[in-house]
Amino acid sequence: MDARSIIAELRRGEEPTAEELGWFAQGLADGSVSGAQGGAFAMGICLRGLSEAGRVALTLAMRDSGRVLDWDLDAPVLDKHSTGGVGDCVSLVLAPALACCGVHVPMISGRGLGHTGGTLDKLEAIPGYSVNPDEALFRHVVRDIGCAIVGASADIAPADKRLYAIRDVTGTVESLDLICASILSKKLAAGLQGLVLDVKTGSGAFMKDRAAARDLAEALVSTANAAGCPTTALISDMSQPLASALGNALEVDASMAVLTGQAKGPLLELTISLGAKLLHTAGIRDGEAGLRKAIASGDAAERFGRMVYALGGPLAFVDDWRRFLPEATVILEVPALQDGVVSAIDGEALGLAVVDLGGGRRIETDQVDPAVGLSDVVRLGERVVKGQPMLRVHAAREGQAAAAAQVALGAITISAERPPEAPLVLERVG
Repeated sequence: MDARSIIAELRRGEEPTAEELGWFAQGLADGSVSGAQGGAFAMGICLRGLSEAGRVALTLAMRDSGRVLDWDLDAPVLDKHSTGGVGDCVSLVLAPALACCGVHVPMISGRGLGHTGGTLDKLEAIPGYSVNPDEALFRHVVRDIGCAIVGASADIAPADKRLYAIRDVTGTVESLDLICASILSKKLAAGLQGLVLDVKTGSGAFMKDRAAARDLAEALVSTANAAGCPTTALISDMSQPLASALGNALEVDASMAVLTGQAKGPLLELTISLGAKLLHTAGIRDGEAGLRKAIASGDAAERFGRMVYALGGPLAFVDDWRRFLPEATVILEVPALQDGVVSAIDGEALGLAVVDLGGGRRIETDQVDPAVGLSDVVRLGERVVKGQPMLRVHAAREGQAAAAAQVALGAITISAERPPEAPLVLERVG
């Protein structure tokens, strides 16, 4: 086999065999396939597409390009993946709640991408928390505490790491086949026995169109199940931020408010919906009741605190978490300019405002400021009066705060009519 012949097959509209896809993935991982060849391969798949069998074969090939974890545990090993949205900090609530229900959660997460926040960036707002523990510590925390939220090690799906970087600069990110292989190769490499997917659609999601979100959800579910991992998906509404806060430390704060029973609302309800679906996949039928009990009793918060301490964070984080989280030096209220009802929220614009504040990255080497962001964001359908704060900007400098306030004013639409209320979970797949 060689890269040129495989690329030529794609150009002719012929699908490479599973063996050829495996050879190409290994070549991406070990460097024997060049960047130019990787770009041509990605473009061929982007233009020609793969059958479901081809998509499964590519996913497994990318999974097998590196280390595949296995677990010798006495309970199911489960995880969740979100396609990304604003104010989406479900992972911080869901992982410890699932652990309280008797399962193990080796949650391999990522950093912020575009206008959406990243779970690892949020956790790094906690002083001392290590998102890159060695494998022995990772296994210890998953086994003894029940959950560990960390980043992927260099030997997990290395073909995906290389191909993703190539796709990012060759205009081939938006390929359903390549998206499926990228997401699932890393999750399957974690040795999962069950997976739930949160595929988001709306103004704050990557998939603005509901039909496109459904296509992605169906492709992910069918591919993961064919690859041997029982998987279901929820298509959830992202027409507004999930939590009322955007930004790393602010989203940790929002998560802790839910875990300690101080807040309810969409973040809690989507967490319960995803967790119950995942537990049902693993044969646990009373998952919703178990998750609600874990959160209401404080057990999930206690489990989160144990995970934080085991991975280098403060011992008493849960007892007084705001004392440990960084705070912005400038906090600016953004008032409504008229009376009315919040009828639309441009979630992507708000997410990009957080990036401009320093809460995300424009390029890979940017340093993230964990303290900045937006808090107390109004909800769709909420009635406001002129002068009432619609949100608060947390910034390092006054000029940045003023610029973010102007973006926020343009991102929130006030009108006389109340918008139709959309359910939080729009569809279930699988």
